[in-house]
Amino acid sequence: MSSDKENTLILTLDTGAVTIQLLPDKAPGHVAHIKELAREGFYDGVVFHRVIDGFMAQGGDPTGTGMGASKKPNLRAEFNDVGHQRGVCSMARANDPNSANSQFFICLDDASFLDRKYTVWGKVISGMDAVDALPKGEPPKKPGKIVSAKVAADV
Repeated sequence: MSSDKENTLILTLDTGAVTIQLLPDKAPGHVAHIKELAREGFYDGVVFHRVIDGFMAQGGDPTGTGMGASKKPNLRAEFNDVGHQRGVCSMARANDPNSANSQFFICLDDASFLDRKYTVWGKVISGMDAVDALPKGEPPKKPGKIVSAKVAADV
Protein backbone atom coordinates (compact mmCIF):
# COMPACT_ATOMS: atom_id res chain seq x y z
CA MET A 1 0.00 0.00 0.00
CA SER A 2 1.07 3.57 -0.64
CA SER A 3 2.40 5.53 2.33
CA ASP A 4 0.11 8.44 1.34
CA LYS A 5 -3.16 7.14 2.76
CA GLU A 6 -5.03 10.37 1.94
CA ASN A 7 -4.29 9.74 -1.74
CA THR A 8 -4.98 6.00 -1.80
CA LEU A 9 -8.40 4.65 -2.79
CA ILE A 10 -9.48 1.16 -1.76
CA LEU A 11 -12.18 -0.35 -3.98
CA THR A 12 -13.67 -3.53 -2.60
CA LEU A 13 -15.19 -5.27 -5.62
CA ASP A 14 -17.27 -8.43 -5.48
CA THR A 15 -14.24 -10.01 -7.24
CA GLY A 16 -11.65 -8.77 -4.70
CA ALA A 17 -9.82 -5.71 -3.36
CA VAL A 18 -8.23 -3.07 -5.59
CA THR A 19 -5.84 -0.40 -4.30
CA ILE A 20 -5.49 2.76 -6.38
CA GLN A 21 -2.77 5.36 -5.98
CA LEU A 22 -4.45 8.73 -6.61
CA LEU A 23 -2.55 11.37 -8.61
CA PRO A 24 -3.41 14.78 -7.10
CA ASP A 25 -0.37 16.33 -8.78
CA LYS A 26 -1.77 15.37 -12.22
CA ALA A 27 -5.53 15.87 -11.71
CA PRO A 28 -6.21 17.74 -8.43
CA GLY A 29 -9.87 18.52 -9.17
CA HIS A 30 -10.69 14.96 -10.22
CA VAL A 31 -8.90 13.41 -7.23
CA ALA A 32 -10.75 15.73 -4.81
CA HIS A 33 -14.06 14.85 -6.54
CA ILE A 34 -13.45 11.07 -6.44
CA LYS A 35 -12.49 11.23 -2.74
CA GLU A 36 -15.58 13.31 -1.95
CA LEU A 37 -17.85 10.80 -3.75
CA ALA A 38 -16.12 7.86 -2.05
CA ARG A 39 -16.48 9.47 1.38
CA GLU A 40 -20.20 10.03 0.74
CA GLY A 41 -20.63 6.33 -0.13
CA PHE A 42 -21.68 7.26 -3.69
CA TYR A 43 -19.79 4.38 -5.34
CA ASP A 44 -20.93 1.69 -2.86
CA GLY A 45 -23.07 -0.85 -4.72
CA VAL A 46 -22.46 0.69 -8.16
CA VAL A 47 -21.79 -1.78 -11.00
CA PHE A 48 -19.25 -1.95 -13.81
CA HIS A 49 -21.76 -1.54 -16.66
CA ARG A 50 -19.26 -1.80 -19.52
CA VAL A 51 -16.33 -4.23 -19.43
CA ILE A 52 -14.50 -4.83 -22.70
CA ASP A 53 -11.89 -7.60 -22.64
CA GLY A 54 -8.45 -6.26 -23.59
CA PHE A 55 -9.61 -2.63 -23.25
CA MET A 56 -11.20 -1.36 -20.04
CA ALA A 57 -13.76 -1.74 -17.23
CA GLN A 58 -16.14 1.21 -16.79
CA GLY A 59 -18.27 1.98 -13.76
CA GLY A 60 -19.38 4.85 -11.55
CA ASP A 61 -22.90 5.30 -12.93
CA PRO A 62 -25.52 5.03 -10.15
CA THR A 63 -28.15 3.93 -12.69
CA GLY A 64 -25.93 1.16 -14.09
CA THR A 65 -26.85 2.18 -17.65
CA GLY A 66 -23.88 4.31 -18.68
CA MET A 67 -26.13 7.37 -18.84
CA GLY A 68 -26.11 8.48 -15.19
CA ALA A 69 -23.89 10.59 -12.95
CA SER A 70 -23.68 12.12 -9.50
CA LYS A 71 -25.69 15.26 -8.71
CA LYS A 72 -22.45 17.24 -8.42
CA PRO A 73 -21.33 19.59 -11.21
CA ASN A 74 -19.28 18.16 -14.07
CA LEU A 75 -15.51 18.56 -13.91
CA ARG A 76 -13.24 20.66 -16.07
CA ALA A 77 -10.84 18.48 -18.05
CA GLU A 78 -7.39 17.96 -16.51
CA PHE A 79 -5.76 16.10 -19.39
CA ASN A 80 -2.20 15.21 -18.39
CA ASP A 81 0.90 13.32 -19.50
CA VAL A 82 0.08 10.01 -17.80
CA GLY A 83 -0.37 7.34 -20.46
CA HIS A 84 -3.38 5.02 -20.59
CA GLN A 85 -1.59 1.76 -19.77
CA ARG A 86 -2.83 -1.34 -17.92
CA GLY A 87 -4.04 -0.36 -14.45
CA VAL A 88 -4.50 3.34 -15.19
CA CYS A 89 -7.73 4.92 -13.88
CA SER A 90 -9.29 7.65 -16.00
CA MET A 91 -12.58 9.54 -16.19
CA ALA A 92 -15.27 8.67 -18.68
CA ARG A 93 -17.00 11.60 -20.35
CA ALA A 94 -19.34 12.56 -23.18
CA ASN A 95 -18.14 14.46 -26.29
CA ASP A 96 -17.66 17.64 -24.24
CA PRO A 97 -14.16 17.43 -22.70
CA ASN A 98 -15.58 19.10 -19.55
CA SER A 99 -18.36 16.54 -19.01
CA ALA A 100 -16.66 14.05 -16.66
CA ASN A 101 -18.65 13.51 -13.48
CA SER A 102 -18.67 10.17 -11.62
CA GLN A 103 -18.06 7.52 -14.29
CA PHE A 104 -14.52 6.20 -14.61
CA PHE A 105 -12.68 3.36 -16.24
CA ILE A 106 -9.71 1.16 -15.42
CA CYS A 107 -7.54 0.17 -18.38
CA LEU A 108 -7.17 -3.59 -18.81
CA ASP A 109 -4.48 -3.15 -21.46
CA ASP A 110 -2.65 -0.43 -23.39
CA ALA A 111 -5.11 2.25 -24.58
CA SER A 112 -2.62 4.97 -25.54
CA PHE A 113 -5.02 6.26 -28.21
CA LEU A 114 -6.90 7.84 -25.26
CA ASP A 115 -3.83 9.76 -24.03
CA ARG A 116 -4.46 13.47 -23.40
CA LYS A 117 -8.14 13.04 -24.35
CA TYR A 118 -9.35 11.71 -20.97
CA THR A 119 -8.28 12.73 -17.47
CA VAL A 120 -6.07 10.16 -15.73
CA TRP A 121 -6.50 10.39 -11.95
CA GLY A 122 -4.99 7.18 -10.57
CA LYS A 123 -3.15 3.90 -11.05
CA VAL A 124 -3.95 0.46 -9.65
CA ILE A 125 -1.06 -0.58 -7.40
CA SER A 126 -2.59 -3.90 -6.31
CA GLY A 127 -5.61 -6.01 -7.19
CA MET A 128 -5.62 -5.96 -11.00
CA ASP A 129 -6.63 -9.63 -10.81
CA ALA A 130 -9.94 -8.47 -9.28
CA VAL A 131 -10.44 -5.98 -12.14
CA ASP A 132 -9.57 -8.69 -14.71
CA ALA A 133 -12.17 -10.98 -13.09
CA LEU A 134 -15.07 -8.57 -13.65
CA PRO A 135 -17.79 -10.05 -15.90
CA LYS A 136 -17.41 -8.85 -19.51
CA GLY A 137 -20.10 -7.24 -21.63
CA GLU A 138 -21.85 -4.02 -22.62
CA PRO A 139 -23.58 -4.49 -20.23
CA PRO A 140 -22.49 -7.78 -18.63
CA LYS A 141 -25.34 -10.23 -17.93
CA LYS A 142 -24.45 -10.15 -14.22
CA PRO A 143 -22.28 -7.03 -13.76
CA GLY A 144 -19.53 -6.95 -11.17
CA LYS A 145 -19.91 -4.25 -8.58
CA ILE A 146 -18.12 -1.96 -6.17
CA VAL A 147 -19.06 -3.22 -2.71
CA SER A 148 -17.34 -0.18 -1.17
CA ALA A 149 -14.98 2.65 -2.11
CA LYS A 150 -12.95 4.17 0.71
CA VAL A 151 -10.06 6.59 1.08
CA ALA A 152 -7.35 4.63 2.94
CA ALA A 153 -6.93 7.45 5.49
CA ASP A 154 -10.51 6.79 6.64
CA VAL A 155 -10.14 3.02 7.12
